[in-house]
Amino acid sequence: MAMLSACAVGPDFVRPTAPDADRYTHEPLPATTVAAGGQAQHFTSDGEVAADWWRLFGSPQLDAVVRQAIANNPTLQSAEASLRQSQDKLRAGYGVFYPRIDAELDARRQRTAASQQGPKTPSTIFDLVTLSGTISYPLDVFGGERRTVEGLRAQTDYERYASMAAYLTLSANVVDTSIARAAYAAQIRATEQLIDLEKQQLHLTEVQVRAGTAPFSNVLSIRSLIAANQALLAPLRQKISQAEDLLATLEGVVPSKATLPDIDLIGLALPVDLPVSLPSDLVRQRPDILSAEAQLHVASANIGVATAAMFPSFNLSGTFGAEGSNFRNLSAASGRFWSIGPSATIPLFQGGTLWYGRRAAIDAYQQSQADYRQAVLGAFAQVADSLKALEHDAEALQAQVEAQLAAGEALSLLQANYRAGLVAYLDVLVADVQFHEATIAYLQAVAQRHQDTVALFVALGGGWWNAKSPAGEGRIP
Repeated sequence: MAMLSACAVGPDFVRPTAPDADRYTHEPLPATTVAAGGQAQHFTSDGEVAADWWRLFGSPQLDAVVRQAIANNPTLQSAEASLRQSQDKLRAGYGVFYPRIDAELDARRQRTAASQQGPKTPSTIFDLVTLSGTISYPLDVFGGERRTVEGLRAQTDYERYASMAAYLTLSANVVDTSIARAAYAAQIRATEQLIDLEKQQLHLTEVQVRAGTAPFSNVLSIRSLIAANQALLAPLRQKISQAEDLLATLEGVVPSKATLPDIDLIGLALPVDLPVSLPSDLVRQRPDILSAEAQLHVASANIGVATAAMFPSFNLSGTFGAEGSNFRNLSAASGRFWSIGPSATIPLFQGGTLWYGRRAAIDAYQQSQADYRQAVLGAFAQVADSLKALEHDAEALQAQVEAQLAAGEALSLLQANYRAGLVAYLDVLVADVQFHEATIAYLQAVAQRHQDTVALFVALGGGWWNAKSPAGEGRIP
């Protein structure tokens, strides 16, 4: 029996192998993107993703917002509490490997019925005091208890990776929202600057109208353009309010109590050296993949538990005690009793419950296998999307830089020609609109490039494994 107890029925869990792939994209990944705005991003396979990757944007204000969210976010706190709960359940599960010792004290006064003693025996009233102790130890011959603890350990792993995923999602949402808020603010400033310029043009045009050198329709056209641009400000301010409310929620405070620093979009540094993990490493780094692997481990252990339930269970127990009519009589030798020995429970017929319970555990394992494969495929697709997005972002941003420069030069030239009376004001109005559209598109392209950089850091797992200290600054898993 001792030799059998070294075995455990059910499959021994083996970590899934990494996909046989040496790159994420269909075409080979270029070493660098095009230089957009004077900056190119470089992809390297020998670097490490920093655990506090948001600091690469070079903004103390952004870092402060992220740290505040990590310290106070309720979702992250819930994930951490769930992790602690699973750890305590695992500690409780380890108790099965130790003998169970119980003491029992029973004191009662009771009356027996005549029918309990026999037809000619009268009922009696008596006192009975019993004091006993029991030691029992389950003999885990077929490993059902060990598989149960294995499942609890795997569940703890799942909660740990779920906590890391919550941490990564939180930091990404904070950075993305902060970048979006900064982009909206930059668009407002650009629109307000354009409106100021148009008001100057309106004043000049009104002078020309009074002098009789320009038609009044030019004044109406400029007023219409100013009103149209002013109408763009309210939606942008609404988006800023929504972003601030979301940031307040992520930081764990009500919107009325939130204090958010101003972040300048153009002042954000663009991370230029981007470490790209090997595909074989990604499956050991992404929290969602590791969570799916832990769930697969739980399902594997549950097969062992269900299989062990189909075999006999053994228990070794011993009891020693004494009983008497009162506490003083407990020491009498005649009242002592004891028992010791093994017991076995053999399942003979359960109506198919145990058999189909095992089949259900196998089905759950196959489901977890499919979920794991889907998590890996989704992760690889996210990395590929992020890499391609950064390539196209650089190309789009460079085009927007050239468009903005050309639109700005054209506007300056037409304004000078209009003041000299060489062109009609309609040409200036068209140039105004083109310059504003080019400026807004440029700011949106800058924000998109930053946000896709965030997406790459997240797709690669966020670098949590490179954290110097689990406590760190804030709560880094």
